Amino acid sequence: MYQRNVKPLITPFKKMTKYIGAHVSTSGGVENAPLNAKAIGATAFALFTKNQRQWVAKPLTRENISKFKKHCETAGYEPFQILPHDSYLINLGNPDKSALEKSRSAFLDEMQRCEQLGLDRLNFHPGSHLNKIGEEESMRLIAESINQVLDQTHGVITVIENTAGQGTNLGYTFEQIAYIIDLVKDKSRVGVCIDTCHAFTAGYDLKSREGFEETFSHFEHLIGFEFLKGMHLNDSKKELGTRVDRHDSLGKGFLGMDHFQWIMADSRFDGIPLVLETPDDSLWAEEISLLKSFVK
Repeated sequence: MYQRNVKPLITPFKKMTKYIGAHVSTSGGVENAPLNAKAIGATAFALFTKNQRQWVAKPLTRENISKFKKHCETAGYEPFQILPHDSYLINLGNPDKSALEKSRSAFLDEMQRCEQLGLDRLNFHPGSHLNKIGEEESMRLIAESINQVLDQTHGVITVIENTAGQGTNLGYTFEQIAYIIDLVKDKSRVGVCIDTCHAFTAGYDLKSREGFEETFSHFEHLIGFEFLKGMHLNDSKKELGTRVDRHDSLGKGFLGMDHFQWIMADSRFDGIPLVLETPDDSLWAEEISLLKSFVK
């Protein structure tokens, strides 16, 4: 199984502090994302580098790229504070050959866009078996997909996001994520993003202090915090173990507020983008400010 003695890439200039933000709009061009993040007081942000519900998008222009880099520099965002997300259409575990190739091609394009923008990681949902093959076979396809894309790109870390396990989605247990990572050849270019809503509805009790400590002790044992490259901080509209993916605003769902305070006070979550995907974007500035107030 998973070789934890193989360490991932250590991101240059990573600083031990909390970086908190939200998944901001790129309306009008990808270069507007850092401006939108700065406007809500974010010290980290996520974005889509293309329309997340389309397979094909126009290439980034030189102007898009130069303005994005300039706005990041002006606003004080370094690559390790930014967590781009790939298209929701991509399924790297699809057993259908033509559909899988389509997903792999789209994933490669997403990775290349990150390269162009000077970003060092790409967050993605691992994939789904669609009830057509077994879980392990689908996870092997996911790892094979990652290996193929890594061979064709440079410097960008593939960041596997845990899922709620809704439908046939894989990656809802740390064991599944560890299985995929074990099959990735270049451990320096694979990491993990933990979504708190997904973890909770997948069955990890983040609401109680005992459950919180047990969950992240389990994560450390199976995967290791050196692989943690980002988090999505979301409350949940659904209860523990329901395996339904429905985000809620902080403190308004079944998770409550305590575990967000625990994350903010815990140095294990330093130096990575901590990103809100809560449903009411009018609350983001307030939620970011609240999370900052929890930092010890």
